Amino acid sequence: MCLSIPGKLIEITGQLDETFRTGKVSFDGVIKEVSLTLVPEAKVNDYVLVHVGAAISTIDEEEAKKTFELLKQLNELHDLEEPDTE
Repeated sequence: MCLSIPGKLIEITGQLDETFRTGKVSFDGVIKEVSLTLVPEAKVNDYVLVHVGAAISTIDEEEAKKTFELLKQLNELHDLEEPDTE
């Protein structure tokens, strides 16, 4: 199943212009680099929904935390795991 996962935008890491930006998002301590192109309004400390490496919308902090906890309980956070290199 493909899910969008809520995370906290902790840093803007690249900006070509106002539209094409990248940033680091924390998912309960797991940091991933994501595209911010679809959420030009997002700023540091906002919560965003991330799907396949792109933030697709901003989300309320309380809702983000509840959703993340539910996904954790359902064991649906496989996209955050690092691939095995063995």
